[in-house]
Amino acid sequence: MLCRAPWNDLVVAGVITASEPFWMAPFTGLSPRLFGKLVSALKCEGADAMRKGRLWGLPLEDRVLLVVAY
Repeated sequence: MLCRAPWNDLVVAGVITASEPFWMAPFTGLSPRLFGKLVSALKCEGADAMRKGRLWGLPLEDRVLLVVAY
């Protein structure tokens, strides 16, 4: 008989990503429109500029979502 862990009953729908607008409001409290404005403002300030060192593994939008959700 297999032992069932409680987390095996959960269904993982996917990864939280900014490419899916429905993740924004529950995790950040921002509407997709406001989140887009935030990302645009950060791009204007040079947050997505190429720099020396290791390249980012996530696009700017996903990095912003991660920080805002935290």
